[in-house]
Amino acid sequence: MNKELIDYVYSQVSIKDGKKVIENVLLDIYFKPGISTKDIARKTLLPLPLVSAIKKELIKVGLIEQKRGVNCTARGNRFVEQTMGFGHLDHDLYQRLKYEQWQPEELKDMMAKLESVFEGRPQVDVTIDQSRCTLATSMNRAVLALRHEALIGRDIVCLGDDDLVSVSLAFLLKQLYRNDASKSNTRIHVFEIDKRITSYVNYLAETEDLPIVCYEMDFREQLPSEFLHRFDCVFTDPPYTQQGMSLFVSRGIQLLKRDVGLPIFLSFAHKSPDFTLAMQREFANMGLFVTSVLPRFNEYIGAEIIGNTSQMIVLQSTEETHESIEREYRQALYTGEVKRTIRLYECKRCNRVTEVGFQMQWQTIEQLKKEGCPGCRYETFELIQKKNA
Repeated sequence: MNKELIDYVYSQVSIKDGKKVIENVLLDIYFKPGISTKDIARKTLLPLPLVSAIKKELIKVGLIEQKRGVNCTARGNRFVEQTMGFGHLDHDLYQRLKYEQWQPEELKDMMAKLESVFEGRPQVDVTIDQSRCTLATSMNRAVLALRHEALIGRDIVCLGDDDLVSVSLAFLLKQLYRNDASKSNTRIHVFEIDKRITSYVNYLAETEDLPIVCYEMDFREQLPSEFLHRFDCVFTDPPYTQQGMSLFVSRGIQLLKRDVGLPIFLSFAHKSPDFTLAMQREFANMGLFVTSVLPRFNEYIGAEIIGNTSQMIVLQSTEETHESIEREYRQALYTGEVKRTIRLYECKRCNRVTEVGFQMQWQTIEQLKKEGCPGCRYETFELIQKKNA
């Protein structure tokens, strides 16, 4: 039994909210046997006549029945548990994570293990706009996927993963499935330009038995055709430039299945009103709509330039969704390329002044500190001037 039954029900109902809505209706019935049609409508935010139409078709294919409220049949239970991946789930934990504010103490053992995993991450490469989110932020993103029904039984892709969201997703699945994430029917893919990160995540996937596969990939190039339109959900934390957002979201659209209502979880810096307006216009141009904006959702370590925080923007696909950048991309992308600033740093010991910036010998202050002052090898500097390249 596969998801063709959902496809069939979708074809019989006049609905523009996507197939995922039908799955959500079925899950509401599965988790609350005897639920009323009105309660289903309240939970799904669908009109009552539409819920009644969906219910009618689900009854026809033998997945539910009307008996002291709405209930799953034996066939419906098998469908949810085996095909959709909810069979071996810790129902109590799932419901708490979905509807209540979770606390790290609740997942204490898992979070303790992840702390050492996150401490072992490769150092950030600021030339490609990497920054390290906190462990709590990475896990919050995983819980957000669960709350959007984008975790269990899904094909998930992370476009860039210096934040190890793939690992948090997989560890959360292990927690929900009593240490066997494979029972969730979830598959997680990571596309990442930094081979240090792909190597680290691949190592974790092997040693911790995580359902993650990594590929080294530069999003400025066209995506391999075998990955196009395969995924149910996208996570990305792109370079915080207009170009970076447009490119990474375009690649996300190319990877999403051709369906309505699929989420893109976009982490992005808080920007000025004019920048935000341009960003929203780009979303509309790509046929995406914003379902929620969560300010200060993400916290980072050592990212003072953005106040160590960024927002989470949840986007959904529509029938009009299409990428704005289809083929290879050859223009400026990262912050250092778009805003070509040269910074002059003075050595605190010998007062030698060194230029740092795009296409210079030292592109970042981190690189200069690592190598030391070219005059005396001292590692402490003071910023004395900034100028346009």
